[in-house]
Amino acid sequence: MRSIARFCGQCSCGCPELFVDHAAPEDRQVIITDDFGQRVEMSRDQFSSIVEAAKSGALDNLALVH
Repeated sequence: MRSIARFCGQCSCGCPELFVDHAAPEDRQVIITDDFGQRVEMSRDQFSSIVEAAKSGALDNLALVH
């Protein structure tokens, strides 16, 4: 697994992280872990739809602005 990004907030409880695992089955190559040890696995296509939604502004209302 290769780390792509770490998403650190303003707490001291750990950081969610984004990984790519090229050895995993295609439908599970993108992994997002949370700071509690849980993980979500998805395909690159599924992750691409999240990226597109973020770029289009569709997720802006979910973001907390400090």
